[in-house]
Amino acid sequence: MSTEAGSLACEGMYTKLIDGSVDEENTGNILHSRDPQPVLANSLTAVQQQTHPGPYRVATMCLTAFCLILLMVLVAMSVHQNSSRAESKDQVSQNSSLSSMMQKACPNVTALTEEKKTLKKENKELIQEIDELKSKIQQLEATLTPEPVRCAENWLYFNGSCYFISVFSMSWRESQKYCKNKGGHLAIIHTAEEQTFLWNLLPRGHWNSYWFGISDEKLEGDWYWVDGTKLVGGFWEEGEPNNHINEDCGYIVKTEVLTRVATKSWYDAPCYMSLPWICEKKTESTSR
Repeated sequence: MSTEAGSLACEGMYTKLIDGSVDEENTGNILHSRDPQPVLANSLTAVQQQTHPGPYRVATMCLTAFCLILLMVLVAMSVHQNSSRAESKDQVSQNSSLSSMMQKACPNVTALTEEKKTLKKENKELIQEIDELKSKIQQLEATLTPEPVRCAENWLYFNGSCYFISVFSMSWRESQKYCKNKGGHLAIIHTAEEQTFLWNLLPRGHWNSYWFGISDEKLEGDWYWVDGTKLVGGFWEEGEPNNHINEDCGYIVKTEVLTRVATKSWYDAPCYMSLPWICEKKTESTSR
């Protein structure tokens, strides 16, 4: 009985040594046991097992590695986010610059449009001034002609005749009567040069019209000059004469439309209309 009880006690001690839960009192009892060699062997085995890396250490190392990887990922994401923010700021800055440029450009376009309108107006005025200067040059050339010409005051010389441009208005017949009283007649125009000369003397306006010496009162469609000669050719506007409302007398028109030309400026109108007129009379040194 005592031997079996001792064996059971020794086995219990061995188990406690292996589990690392043997206290000092039990250790003393072990040292005084009869057979210490098995106890020492088992103790060494337990110590060796504790010195080898266990599952907890491996887990700790894995967790540490995972944390390092996670930290690197977070750093990379932070760098990428900062880069994206910087790019976003650059884009916002570029958009702001473009918006500022557009705001500056709009007033410039408006200013250029206004300047264009002003230049157009000035160009139109310059063209009118050029026409007036041309007319004055022709008048001066006419006065400086070497021919012994004697034109009355306010009459202008061209190619053997003197011409008068009225500033008042009368009917066609009254205009012809006025010209006769001055020793002439309403203008008779045979050449493009003469037509252009007279047309350049006329001022521009909305519809500046002047009687000259032609009519078809005797027979509709047969146009005759005031000296009784029949018209050949002429410088009618397209679609004229059209006898729209019993229009039997001819007149010249000069408007503000710069594309109009002298050689297409004749129209027909009712002879009773009140318009300015153009007189012509021969010079004393030439005959027609």
